Amino acid sequence: MSVSTAALDQTICSPLPVLGADVTVPLVTGGDVTYAALDYAASAPALQRVWDDVAAYAPYYGSVHRGAGYLSQLSTDLFESSRTTVADFLGCRPEDQVVFTRSTTDSLNLLASALPADCQVFVFETEHHASLLPWRDARVTYLDAPRTPAEAVATLERALAGRDPHGPALVCVTGASNVTGELWPVKELTSAAHAHGARIVLDAAQLAPHHPVDIADLDVDWVAFSGHKLYAPFGSGVLAGRADWLRDAEPYLAGGGASRKVARRADGGVDVEWHTTPARHEAGSPNVIGVYSIAAACRALTEAGFDRLVAREQQLVTRVREGLAGVPEVRVLSLFGDDAPRVGVISFVVEGWNSSHFAAALSAEYGIGVRDGLFCAHPLVRTLLGSEPQEPGECGAPEAEPGERSEVGVPPAEGWGRSLNAIRVSFGAGTPDEHIERFLGAVRELVRTGARWSYRTEDGRCVPDRGAAQV
Repeated sequence: MSVSTAALDQTICSPLPVLGADVTVPLVTGGDVTYAALDYAASAPALQRVWDDVAAYAPYYGSVHRGAGYLSQLSTDLFESSRTTVADFLGCRPEDQVVFTRSTTDSLNLLASALPADCQVFVFETEHHASLLPWRDARVTYLDAPRTPAEAVATLERALAGRDPHGPALVCVTGASNVTGELWPVKELTSAAHAHGARIVLDAAQLAPHHPVDIADLDVDWVAFSGHKLYAPFGSGVLAGRADWLRDAEPYLAGGGASRKVARRADGGVDVEWHTTPARHEAGSPNVIGVYSIAAACRALTEAGFDRLVAREQQLVTRVREGLAGVPEVRVLSLFGDDAPRVGVISFVVEGWNSSHFAAALSAEYGIGVRDGLFCAHPLVRTLLGSEPQEPGECGAPEAEPGERSEVGVPPAEGWGRSLNAIRVSFGAGTPDEHIERFLGAVRELVRTGARWSYRTEDGRCVPDRGAAQV
């Protein structure tokens, strides 16, 4: 998969309006500033269009599938039409099912619960933990981090060639890395999986907000993503794809909504007939607001024109990468190299700085929100930092004192401080140019002159020391 070059010929669009664009935050050095939200990879702000659609529906909210009243019927129609909207957004095949979940993590755990007996699972160590960890009842093969897209395909083909050819198998792969933003060769990996009789699920959590996803064109078997990364942060997710494994599995949750018929037996027990539709795995009262917000986001992104959104984001990616390249102390993390296509997710480390300290200073002194840590992709970040895969570390919890610095000139494996973590900047359809320029200016200034405030560790986070004098 690559970013469409045709997209770059389109007229560049303006940032899409997002909720909270005018929020101001206090600076530890005095005054306040408009908040620069550059942590889209964790949770993107709600599109204003999504918020407006949800607010317009909210007075009409009713419990779906369970009432004869007007509001219940309206909510049921809206819930099911949202399923159709998501299916269209993903380019689903006619026989595919769209199941609503809580998140990407929930979607992949649902699929893990639906695996046939004795299923073999193949997953790269580079995956987010949501893709790496759910397969607890399967035979899992963890694949080493590839250094090129071609190596990723070759690694998977070798692993699949050695598997039991008669049993079921599943490959789980990301579409875009939540650490490096690099696009993975999804079509080629899918062809390799299918050639060896395996199925494939695409973790599109970081891909769907930045790039079109077409299930039929990619030929993947399932796609999982989260609303909160797709500008719809209301607690819903999606698992879409082939129906057979889902239909044959026990319900993910047992309860009302998943059951079609329940009857007492003569021996005192209970017989249950479960739905074969997506409702089979949607027990309980669903998150109608969350589902509708995902559908609203799908409509908004489609109507804005994904080609235009991709083109503008690529301009921002180029600006950030060029800006960081101009600071010798900064090292951008990458698996596939500088020329690899990527979305608006970039991680880096700064020589002489603990990453948690650097991120804290960006927030407290410049009003810029980024993320520091291992980004719930511990093996990948350790690989990129040149450490041992077994080396301990925690997301966002510095192991060194926040002000402690390594010595300039020490080799990277030793010279990035004892804190095994990095800094991630991420952006998307709602990011204004000013946020990018402020970020780059702040990076240059912090590297050149250092932080203007003292910081300390509190509950595992690096925070300004409010009782200290200004540095």
